[in-house]
Amino acid sequence: MTQPSLSECRSPWVVVTRQDDPWVAAEVAELRRQGGTVVRMAGRELRDPASLFAVFARELSFPGYFGRNWDALADCLHDWHGHEFRGQGLAVLIEDADHLAHADFLGLFVSVLCQAAWQANLRLDADGIRDEDWAPFPLHFVLLATDMEPTAFAAAAASGKHVRVAFDGGRLTATLIGADWPGSDPA
Repeated sequence: MTQPSLSECRSPWVVVTRQDDPWVAAEVAELRRQGGTVVRMAGRELRDPASLFAVFARELSFPGYFGRNWDALADCLHDWHGHEFRGQGLAVLIEDADHLAHADFLGLFVSVLCQAAWQANLRLDADGIRDEDWAPFPLHFVLLATDMEPTAFAAAAASGKHVRVAFDGGRLTATLIGADWPGSDPA
């Protein structure tokens, strides 16, 4: 299987790996070389949906009308770049993700992240046709485990709607599956 990428518009959309995985440093360097942005968040701050929404809004400077719910999170993430950042990538790295491994909302969270990334990376409309008004940009999420192995996240992540997880090179990868998500190749 091909290595995941943070600088290309392709799945997997979410990767769970160890904090010390050398792949992360190499991908972050490549994304930055291409003019992309890396945002780091602390997993310990994402203890419940309300705090998760607050941290994402703060760290990504979401607009004041952000609704602080799962649909609004997906919308603000895939629209984050606006016109001034066309084509530049965004990687959100969640450090100490161990705090999320057993969260009752992890499956929904991974599903929402995958949906936002699918929309940003592919920019397809409901018919699977590329949107003419918005340029695609690489949007990916990495959960960095400190003490736990990525396998500890598998069951909860796979419980997200339309989410498929796989293991590759010691990493857990997640993408969307099904007819509703054209172009979202398997993890």
